[in-house]
Amino acid sequence: MTKMMILFGLIMIPIGLLGCSTLPTRLEIDFGTSFKLAKFNQILNPEAEKNLDPVTGFDGGAAQGVIEKYHKGFKEKEVAPHYVFSLSTGGK
Repeated sequence: MTKMMILFGLIMIPIGLLGCSTLPTRLEIDFGTSFKLAKFNQILNPEAEKNLDPVTGFDGGAAQGVIEKYHKGFKEKEVAPHYVFSLSTGGK
């Protein structure tokens, strides 16, 4: 019986320790990727600051509408919905 217990212990200890070790999760594998991508995109063209040509392709009216909506979003407070629950039994 003691040999069986020792054998069982020798088998279960490594199995138990394997349960404590984990493989890296997707989050751990990709940690820092967004930072690196943002950094690389910002330094993709280091001479971009010397380009003084105006930005084209965006309508002035549309740009003004976007700016107004942006500023209006700070002034208007969105009211949170409230709910009323009735727990009556319907009896008298």
